Formats: sequence, structure tokens, C-alpha cells
Amino acid sequence: MARREWSSATNAGRVVGLLFAVLLLLALSGCGERAWNAPHPTREANSNTLFSSFSERPKHLDPARSYAANEYAFIAQIYEPPLQYHFLKRPYQLVPLAAGQVPVPQLIDRAGNPLPADAPADQVAFSDYEIRIKPDMRYQPHPALAKDADGAYRYHRLTEEQLQGVNILADFPETGTREATAEDFIYQIKRLANPRLHSPIASIMGEYIVGFNEFGRELVDAGGNGDFIDLRQYRMAGVTQLDRYRFKVRLRGKYPQFVYWLAMTFFAPMPWEADLFYSQPGMDKRNINLNWYPIGTGPFMLAENNPNLRMVLSRNPNFHGEAYPTEGEPEDGENGMLDDAGKPLPLIDKAVYSLEKEVIPRWNKFLQGYYDTSGVSSDSFDQAVRFGTGGEANLTQEMQERNIQLATAVETSIFYLGFNMADPVIGGDSEENRYLRQAISIAVNFEEYISIFLNGRGVVAHGPLPVGIFGSRQSSDQSPEGINPVVYDMENGRPRRKSLQEARALMAKAGYPNGKSAKTGRPLVLNYESASAGPDSKAQLNWMRKQLNQLGIQLVIRATDYNRFQEKLRKGTGQLFMFGWNADYPDPENFLFLLYGPNGKVEHAGENAVNYDNPEFNALFDRMKNMENSPQRQQIIDRMVDILRHDAPWIWGFYPKSFSLYHDWYGNVKPNLMANNTLKYKRVDPGTRNANQQSWNPPIVWPLNLLLLLLLASTVPAVLVYRRHERSAAR
Repeated sequence: MARREWSSATNAGRVVGLLFAVLLLLALSGCGERAWNAPHPTREANSNTLFSSFSERPKHLDPARSYAANEYAFIAQIYEPPLQYHFLKRPYQLVPLAAGQVPVPQLIDRAGNPLPADAPADQVAFSDYEIRIKPDMRYQPHPALAKDADGAYRYHRLTEEQLQGVNILADFPETGTREATAEDFIYQIKRLANPRLHSPIASIMGEYIVGFNEFGRELVDAGGNGDFIDLRQYRMAGVTQLDRYRFKVRLRGKYPQFVYWLAMTFFAPMPWEADLFYSQPGMDKRNINLNWYPIGTGPFMLAENNPNLRMVLSRNPNFHGEAYPTEGEPEDGENGMLDDAGKPLPLIDKAVYSLEKEVIPRWNKFLQGYYDTSGVSSDSFDQAVRFGTGGEANLTQEMQERNIQLATAVETSIFYLGFNMADPVIGGDSEENRYLRQAISIAVNFEEYISIFLNGRGVVAHGPLPVGIFGSRQSSDQSPEGINPVVYDMENGRPRRKSLQEARALMAKAGYPNGKSAKTGRPLVLNYESASAGPDSKAQLNWMRKQLNQLGIQLVIRATDYNRFQEKLRKGTGQLFMFGWNADYPDPENFLFLLYGPNGKVEHAGENAVNYDNPEFNALFDRMKNMENSPQRQQIIDRMVDILRHDAPWIWGFYPKSFSLYHDWYGNVKPNLMANNTLKYKRVDPGTRNANQQSWNPPIVWPLNLLLLLLLASTVPAVLVYRRHERSAAR
């Protein structure tokens, strides 16, 4: 019996000892080097890695086809076109990237003679752009460039048997590289014309690059919609290789905006070997293609593409090198934006983007420190931002306590309310209809719209040109020349929207006193075309109805899907609608062409969705569009904007304002709304990040501790009862 008593005591001691060990383990875990809920592996978290998220799977990573912001977030870090935008300087300035310098066109007349740079557009038959690329730019390691000991390509004649077991690009064991040449840039331009690829810029390039459309038709005749065709065997008349590092592009007429296109990945080099490699049978069904696996010369390469989980960009070991800018705007030095001046790029080794379809989990992980940067959704806006009495955006106390920083920028975009100028009631160039549009422009209060629906994230527009685009007179100081005098008066140095009484007076001049026709006595009824759906859009549509009701106008909401909405625009059957435009490049032509008569949606299938057609405006646009920026161009733009304000084909709406948050360990943050390749400039401090993650995410162990203490307490009576029972049995 003594042995049994000793055994029971021993078991009880073991239970107590085990529980104590668990408690000690929990306590020690709470003091570890990483938070318990850390979503990233320790090795990555401690490395020079940036962490962010994405919400939508990129569809095209092929630079000939990609034209979406969520795609550019990846491919712009991988591919290198000839030019790029200076990271720091404003207004936006083009600088060399793959090219040695920004090309200056040689203008040529119809007889083949050179013309001066300021020659009038009507004298220019051709513009020649000679582009000299940098030597020693090498492609990332890639199986398409792998060769055997005899110099033959290893993976250019694959059979189905050889593809057995191959599911991702990394399943090819060998990779290779080579130098990018002028021929690769030419090859990519030819890919833009390939009808099989349906490049989104093929139509506009066909207007300018000599021989572009003819080249595309030749590919159709040669079976260009079938299997691989070696584009090197076909000549495009307007694109010529001069030597290994130089090529020339000939354009029809004068088109100075072409240099902006040279800053897009459409014009990045493409090795013919990759085109052949991906075109082999069996590749596409395995998702082994350019839409899934890019190949570039840039600072990063796509190391992991799992769009259902995460995408990873890692440093390209073959990157030729680039240095952080050594100059910028005057305040950049004070703001620390030049602390890395002259350092080799990229500043980080890797960027990990995790899929986050829902807003709340993404926001919470940012607050926990697991994402380095974040946008600000409407749901979390009040938690992050407060507006001061002067309308300035400030961070809340919670954000300040975590040293979170705020970056804002007025986007190079515009949202406007359009009047269909082909409509007999609201459009046309009669004085009465013009008064009607002006009255509605005053009544629709976009200051209120921005406050209610955008959390203040917008700037009311006074014309078609966003802040920062050449020709825009609008600025933060609200100078009189930047104000739309049809809708606003200047009062105490600030713009004040004209009163509803003034708008109603215009309604009377338009023939609709109190919103009723002076001829028939019937109320004015207008149709508003909408492609919106959901509870948020319902509130916005009710708001729009209320704005026009102030003038006695009855607004009929005609909601539909986006395809039907587009059809109404093409046929010109609508009256009012909300639309928007985002700049392809920072030139006034890219906005003013939206109101150019020959671009009318109904007659010409162009981007002039309101079908505005003013002969004086059209003539001025023809003069302005191909001019270099100059005081003379500014003067022409001023007159064009005056015409538009008077005719009021748009209610100018607003320019969106981007708000983004970032932690203090994330450096070199300066919004650049034209550049897409800014990842290489970013800097992180993993040590500070890990320390804050540890501080912000302490483990909540007291429920476990309490449970274990209860378990421990419950064992004591059981042990005592058991021992009494044993003693009693022994007696």
C-alpha cells in the first residue's frame, strides 16, 4: 500500500509539474521575438522585404496586352521601356530608362527634306525618332534563353513527353540570359501589330507608325492567328534597326506625344526566344505563357505567381543597375526623399503581395504592422483621417500614436457629368439650351458630393485639365484665372458657387421658368443614364435627383448594366450621365481630345462621349495638339477652356484625390501618378517593423492561463480524495 500511495503522489506531482511547464511555456512565448499571429514566415519578416496586398488577379502580364493598373503594379517593375518619369520632379518629367537619352524627333517634309523643330504641323510629313538603348542590359534568368554545351537552345523543341511533369516555369531546371538589343525593341513593336494579341494601343499606333497596319494585315495573310511566326522575318516599313543598340521609328506627321508612349511597357524589349518558347504546343494549357510569366531586364522578376494566395517579386540577379535620383524638388531634401541619393537600386530585395479580397482583413493587418502600406477605404476613413477647420486632412490620434504617415495627391483623372450634345432638349448650340446646361452646372453641387460620398477625397474641377497637367490654371491658391466664372464668383479671394436664384434665372432664360416649359406649361423631364447598382449607388442617384429638383427639373433614373450603358453612349440615346477619364500621359491633348468634334462617339466612334462639336474649339485643338509646351500653347489652351466653360458640355465634376497610409519604417514615399515602376525606390527597416509588430500584437494568454489554473485547482480535491481513500483501504 505504501508503494500505491507513493505512486499516486507521484502522478499528482507530474500533473502539477506538467501544468506548470505549460504555463511557463506560454509566458516565455509571450516574450518571444515574433508575435503569435504573424502571417509571414520568420525568414521573410526579418529580410529586406516589402509586404503589401492585392485584391484582384492580374489578367495580362504580357506587355503587349496589359493596360490595367493592377497589372502594371507588377509588370512595370519587370520590364524596361526606353523612357520613364522622374521619381521626384514635378511637373512630370521624362528621363531615360532603357534609352540613353530622351529622343528628339527629326521632322521631314513631303520632299524628304529636314525641317526645324518648330515647323508647323501641316508642313510635316514624317517624324523620325532615333532611339539608342543602353548596352549590357541583360534579361532575368529564364528557360527560354537556356542553351546546351553546343550553344543550342535547350527548350525550343519540346515534345509532349518532355513536358510531362512540367506544371510551372520553375519545373525547367536550366535557365539562361543574354543582352537586350535594338532588335528586341523592334520585335516588341511588331508584336503590338500582331492581330492575334489584340493590343489595346494597336489602333492609335496604326494611325502614326508607318507600315504598322500593313504589317498586321501581312501577318493575317501569313497565318498570323495560328502558331508561332518569327516576326523577325517580316518587315515593318516605319521601324528600322540601325545597329546593335540603335533603331528608328518613323511616324506620319507630327506627334510629340509619342515620347509618352515610350515610357509605357508596351515598348519594352521582348526576346524572340521567349515568343517561340511560350508558343510551343502544350504550354498554354499549363498557363506557361507571357500572361503568367514575364521576362524582362528590370530590377525585379516574378519569382512566385500564385494569384489565389500571393505574388512575389524578387531582385533580378542580372539587373544592369540604376541609381536613386540625386535631385528633386526643393522640399524633397527636407522631407528625407534624397537620403538615398546615388544609392544603387533597387533598395529592397523582395516584395510579397498577399491576396486580400475583403477590405476589413486588409485594413486590420495594416494596423497590426503586417502590411507596410495601405489605401484608405470608406469603411475605415473616419478611423484614420480627420479634416481640420480649413479642410486640411490630418491623421487621427490612433494613427499618430503608431507613427503612421499620410500621403495625398490629386490624381490625373477627372469625373464629369456629361450632357449629350446630340440631344435636342439638352444639347446643341442654341442660347436657350446653353443657359439650361449652365443652370444645371450651378445647381449640381459637387462640393457636397465630394463631402458625402468621397469622404472629402476630391477637388472640384473648374475645367477639363487636372492639377499638374500643362495648361491647367487650377491650383491650391485658387487664382481667378483657374476659376470657372460660369459657375463661381470670387469672394474674399475664394471661389463661391453661384446661388440657386442665379441658376433659376438662367432656367427662365432657357425657357423653363420654375422648371416648366414656357411654351407648353409641362415640367421639364430629363433622363439620367446610370450603370451603377447597389445601396451606395442608390444614395448617389437620389442625391442627383435632388440637385435637379432644386430647379424644378424631374430627373428619371434609367439604371442598366454597363454594356447597355455603353450602347446608349454609342447610339446617343441618353441625355445626362456620369463618366470619367484617367490620363494615359501628362499632356493636355489627352484630356482635350475628349471634346474634339471628330472624336464624337455617335458619328466617329471616338472618345468624345458627349458628342460636343464646336468649330472654333476644333480648330484650336488642331493647332494645340502637336505643339511643344510653351506660352503660345498655354494661350491657346486658355481660349479652349473658356469656350468649354461657356458652352458647358460637361459639368466639370471633380478630380479624385488619393489617400494612402504607410508605416514609419517604409521610406521614400512620394506619390507619382504617372510612373508605375516606383517599387525600386522604396525602402524598409525590418528591425523597426518587427519591434512594432511585437509591441502591437501581444498574445492574449490570460484565458489559457485561467483555464489551466482551473484545471490545476480541480485536480487537488481529486488527489486528496484519492489519497484518503487509499489510506482508508490500508487501515
